[in-house]
Amino acid sequence: MTGAPEIIRRYFELAGQPDREAYFALFADDAVVQDEGREHRGIEAIRAWRRETPLVSYDITDVADTAEGTVVTATITGDFPGSPFAGLRFRFEEYDEAHIRRLRIAP
Repeated sequence: MTGAPEIIRRYFELAGQPDREAYFALFADDAVVQDEGREHRGIEAIRAWRRETPLVSYDITDVADTAEGTVVTATITGDFPGSPFAGLRFRFEEYDEAHIRRLRIAP
């Protein structure tokens, strides 16, 4: 995934694997993830969200820097209705080299 910051590359390396502490370590303690219209605030809420979310594989189709942050567009494939799903956008709105603070996932 050329052009993406290291923390975002690590996110996609770890997101498709069974939950591991390395994945959760990517997030700040007060991080917010929005997915399917729901907001998950804090590490414990993010852990609960991941337990409910099926593992998927990611085919990255675009990476763009925008005024809101870095937007990664992907096709996800997994054990869920409508798989594969193309055009899902991962909007990394607040992050630094160490942690993701705000991530919105939506088409």
